[in-house]
Amino acid sequence: MTRPFHLGWFLQGSSVQAWGEPWTGAIGRDWMVPELFTDMARALERACFDYVLIEDSSYVGESYGGSREVYLTHGLAVPRQDPAVTATLMAAATKRIGIVPTFATFTHPPYLLARMIASMDQASSGRIGWNMVTGSSDYAAKNYGFMDGLPEHDLRYDMADEYMQVVNGLWDSWEPGALVANTETGVLVDHTKVHTVDFQGKWYSCRGPLNSGPCPQGRPVIAQAGGSPRGRQFASQYADTIVASIKGTAAMKAYRDDVRARAAAMGRNPDEIKVLFLVTPILGDSQEEAELRQKQKAARAEAQLPILLAFFGKITNIDFANYDLDAPVDTLDLKTNGHQATLDDFKKSVGSKSLRQAMLSYRGTSGSVPLVGTPDSVAARMGEVMEEVGGDGFLISTNDVSRRAVAEVADGLVPALQARGLARKAYGYEQFRDNLREF
Repeated sequence: MTRPFHLGWFLQGSSVQAWGEPWTGAIGRDWMVPELFTDMARALERACFDYVLIEDSSYVGESYGGSREVYLTHGLAVPRQDPAVTATLMAAATKRIGIVPTFATFTHPPYLLARMIASMDQASSGRIGWNMVTGSSDYAAKNYGFMDGLPEHDLRYDMADEYMQVVNGLWDSWEPGALVANTETGVLVDHTKVHTVDFQGKWYSCRGPLNSGPCPQGRPVIAQAGGSPRGRQFASQYADTIVASIKGTAAMKAYRDDVRARAAAMGRNPDEIKVLFLVTPILGDSQEEAELRQKQKAARAEAQLPILLAFFGKITNIDFANYDLDAPVDTLDLKTNGHQATLDDFKKSVGSKSLRQAMLSYRGTSGSVPLVGTPDSVAARMGEVMEEVGGDGFLISTNDVSRRAVAEVADGLVPALQARGLARKAYGYEQFRDNLREF
């Protein structure tokens, strides 16, 4: 593969990250202030990443043993600050990289979401995306005071279809050229190019127009992580970039081919949808050093099995404390109204392994493909994987977010990718969507 592919960073939340992991000690002290995240954004911009995606959840986990203890003690996705604040600060600290906060459809009425995202897109000169999620936890739903729990999985996507109609209508309520700012005529806005929305649906209604003015990009970049069949259909219809956590190159290719076929069937150009696969590179100055770090990471995971179970239980709404750790996974009745695709991928990947073995192999070694070695050997492997899969890039996630982890990627791995022609050396455009569609 001689053409470059896209790079994103999957930031797991916007405060405490991997508390207790090597080189993360300062996070427990400094998590309330934004320097770690603004420094990260600047470093990744120097490396010409397409975007940083800020994952989020708005509740304290208590799936494991019906208690919040393990989540609070070990800082599992808590404390967390509102991603709108972190995203705005990261955008202010940069000039080219895309910033993609996560917001759920049940936490923000469509008008509020559309206005907030449009304002952020304006303030960043066209570099904001929205990681659109439908939610996965009844605990989170109850926090907002107007729901006893989340609707059934596929119904959430039916509701999200309508939600997208509203926000897209609001973003489109200002035609191109509506802002005139003509000092000779005294006209700021051409009123004939600003329209009401008057949407009345089954779940949502909105009058409009949006009073914040237009998004510089027209609409923000939409990110989505559709994994289930219903989720894939939704992502294929609306997403500009898709977050994919799929194990193995064959499954990665099948996933990408599927969403592209779905997009084409809906009249979209599949080349305008960039599928980025989650990976967790483990880098060293030599292959031996990288493999040692991998073994050390696996040993830490084995010593922290309850934490792995608790974290996986948080995203699947399953209390794994109720299960025999030595029981084969394929004998367990595991069901969820949360992240169905994640649970399905887990069960498919681990087969008849015991729950203990399965959790260590699946959660303890995350990523679509193993990437262990020197920056150059990992860069070569990433190129081989993209050749097999067909595109479009990688979304890098590390369990131990620290300045060291960011530097190893931005100043070690990316230059090796650039030397092979696999990563851009400069941004081609000023706005996020244009850079995403550059190749």
